[in-house]
Amino acid sequence: MKRKFAAAAGMAVVATLSLAACGGGSEPAQTADGPVTLTLSGWSLDTTPEFQVLADAFHEKNPDVTVELKQYDAAEYNTLVTADLAAGVGPDIITQKEVKFVTTFQEGGQLMDVSDVELPDGVGGASSYEVDGTAYGVPYRQDRWVLFYNKALFDAAGQEYPDGSWTWEDYDAAAEAINTAGVAKGTYQHRWQSTVQGFASAQEDTDVLSGDYGYFADYYNRVLALQGAGAQVDFNTSTANQLTYQGEFGTQKAAMLPMGTWYVATLISQQASGEANDFEWGIAPIPQLDASTTGMDNTPVTFGDPTGFSINANIDGAKVQAAKDFLAYAASLEAAEELAKIGITPAASNDAVTEAYFAVEGAPTDELSKFAWSTGDVHPENPTSNKTAAIQNILNDMHSAILSGSTPVERAITEAEDRVANEVGLD
Repeated sequence: MKRKFAAAAGMAVVATLSLAACGGGSEPAQTADGPVTLTLSGWSLDTTPEFQVLADAFHEKNPDVTVELKQYDAAEYNTLVTADLAAGVGPDIITQKEVKFVTTFQEGGQLMDVSDVELPDGVGGASSYEVDGTAYGVPYRQDRWVLFYNKALFDAAGQEYPDGSWTWEDYDAAAEAINTAGVAKGTYQHRWQSTVQGFASAQEDTDVLSGDYGYFADYYNRVLALQGAGAQVDFNTSTANQLTYQGEFGTQKAAMLPMGTWYVATLISQQASGEANDFEWGIAPIPQLDASTTGMDNTPVTFGDPTGFSINANIDGAKVQAAKDFLAYAASLEAAEELAKIGITPAASNDAVTEAYFAVEGAPTDELSKFAWSTGDVHPENPTSNKTAAIQNILNDMHSAILSGSTPVERAITEAEDRVANEVGLD
């Protein structure tokens, strides 16, 4: 479903806007007399400035609308928001922290149909908020996974930088060469299941709802080989010592790091504060399955779930249009520039947004970094389904069993397939 973003001139909230125009159900038409206050859920507000940036920018354009932030604990976010919604005290606008919980809210009747909110052409992640063709949210942020690399460590090891042409074989070879040179571990792969399964699903053009996970095998075998060669910290050591990817890459213990674009802002901040070492770094497209998607004249395949906003189905009818206007603004190219200025990867992008992002002091300035950040065929890690969360839990068990060495790859995959069939069931 294609939805285009309307001109900003129509954004102002006017008292005569009614619920009848917004698909709000059987409630009678209402109007907003006077100022409107919307509540918006968020987390870690001191270190996650995007919510306040969007709230302030929207209020500046729409002085009669104030967006108040409602903070939740990040670790228990979905549980706490669900409880508030059930109690009738939920926020007007719900930030969708994880796509795999969208259907939980939707099936609970807690999300409003926002299919009429118009979005810019090419916005990323919109389909993740659609259930049976109906949109229950809009994306404002779309991170993607890329390859961070330390230029100083590459130089010290006498290795050429990534150039956008790498397949996984090139990545493996560079990691082993850097490790052999003794300057650092060649790479650090964090212990999340995403770091294997996300790439496999995207680059094999399938997803976890297939129930057939044989396509994971090659990806796990190459990771086990890197661990065995000592080119990256093994899973058990990372787990036992609770290593952080920020610490491993930021303090130059590893020359490469596959990670999401959210880490750009963190690394810039940590280098400025001294928490990370001072070194020159860049980002490149994540290594590809084969050469058909490599090079700057092609589109690299990667993955990344969007972050979005939904509207509480039980919102006061007089606030509905203001809430929809906020969603439209948050997804717009105008808002994208504001997000880019604080190091956030927005769902909508163009050349101006890219330039705003890389104008941040401390960001890399090379063309490959800009290409990797702005260009990609980004597949969702978590397909929108009420079965995704349960399947991902099973696949996380499989991930730990394989990388810890407790279960051989093929057996662990077969066991996971059997569990999904028996415990979840797929049509």
